[in-house]
Amino acid sequence: MAGPRLIPCVLALATLTLGACSSSLPSPTGGESRVSGVAGGDGEGAPANGGGTRTSTPSPTALTAEAYKSELESRHKSMARAIDAVAGARGVKSLDSKVTDAEEELSGAAEALAALAPPDAVRAQHDAYVASLRDFATELGSTAGKVGARDLCTSSAVLADLDDKLAALDKAGEALQSAGDYPADIVDVKAGKKRSRRLGNGSFVRRSALNGRSSLQIDNGGSRDAVVTLIKGRSKAFSVYVRKNGKFKVKGVPDGTYKIYFTHGVDWDGKSKAFTRECSFEKFQKSVKFKTTYTATQILWHDWRITLHTIAGGNARTSAVDPDDFPS
Repeated sequence: MAGPRLIPCVLALATLTLGACSSSLPSPTGGESRVSGVAGGDGEGAPANGGGTRTSTPSPTALTAEAYKSELESRHKSMARAIDAVAGARGVKSLDSKVTDAEEELSGAAEALAALAPPDAVRAQHDAYVASLRDFATELGSTAGKVGARDLCTSSAVLADLDDKLAALDKAGEALQSAGDYPADIVDVKAGKKRSRRLGNGSFVRRSALNGRSSLQIDNGGSRDAVVTLIKGRSKAFSVYVRKNGKFKVKGVPDGTYKIYFTHGVDWDGKSKAFTRECSFEKFQKSVKFKTTYTATQILWHDWRITLHTIAGGNARTSAVDPDDFPS
């Protein structure tokens, strides 16, 4: 039999929004101030008015093809691994670390290779390759800042952000490699295009049995889509997708005490179960309790409502969650 629905309280989320000088010494009284000496190590004075001979440092001798190949080989694997590590990173914190490592690796390699004198036959390809390495390392530095600010949240988003520079590095490496079988092609990952994927409002990302009497009303009046996850004990009860400016009621929530986590973002990657851009991770500080009470004449239960945007009179505090601790 249907009974009254109690609303113990209204939780509200306050969205966190979440760069030789010289001086003349006085001469001793009665003396004469003199400075004398001979420039050069052979005791001969340099002729006045530019009469001396000026020498220049000779250009370094070009490396042989084998020596040049050896220099490239010494850095090829480490550069390729650094790029692959970015593509394979899982989690925001790991991604942040891998992007920073890749920037340092490729920047260092670019400077070392720039100091080489390649065989004359591949001088143009070498210079283009070094320039592309520098450009890519610089772009990685910019991308690292975006990851740190949570503007980019997955490896696919990072690769899409690096698309042009990554393609240019791939092209430059292939050109140098084809010019003499030099190990310069270090890019074996492909960048996808920037996307804005979304699930339907109320789609379950994860779902266990919903056989209770209670319900959870979710209002998302924010500017980004959200996924709300309820944890009971150590188990994930469910995760549900709620679009921006959308509402959804989860019915049949079983009795129990739950912790509520939520993530906002743009572009939902179903494979990694995460937003790829503009992501944030939070939780309500207080747990919520769903309870059904049976009397001789009634069945009473608790319903809850959470609001994922700032409202007047909101009475629930939220806190940021380390991405590594967020339930995926």
